[in-house]
Amino acid sequence: MHMNQYDKDIFIISSNKKQLDIEVIYNFLCFHSYWAKGIPKTLVQKSIDNSTLCFGVYKESICGQIRKQVGFARVISDLSTFAYIADVFILPDYRGLGLSKRLIKKLIEHPELTEIRRAMLATKDAHSLYEKFGFKDINNTNLFMELKKQSY
Repeated sequence: MHMNQYDKDIFIISSNKKQLDIEVIYNFLCFHSYWAKGIPKTLVQKSIDNSTLCFGVYKESICGQIRKQVGFARVISDLSTFAYIADVFILPDYRGLGLSKRLIKKLIEHPELTEIRRAMLATKDAHSLYEKFGFKDINNTNLFMELKKQSY
């Protein structure tokens, strides 16, 4: 029987912003994401500071309790009627372990978000993940507009 190298690791998800590793988040968004490539570190920090909720996914090793951030998501919301989910990622080495499903489940079940009437997000390649949680294509795309001032 082949043992997965992560079998001895514990993964936790926290919405404590103080635990976030800005270097991990910035490096992924700036150098590896398709949606924020080239984003300045100052804007990444500002986006975290001004987001309603941020979620970090962390690997904790049973031996030694080493904690490493391996995923992230943030929510921009008024906590009553609307939420926008942004910057969702799991680092490539940790994909395929069900962490993105755990992250989205934790996010949508967060007590501060239970009364949200509409949650939205944009994705180029993760539709099947979000569909598992009830997200659907927008029926009437003519309702939505955007003002795009800068791309990274």
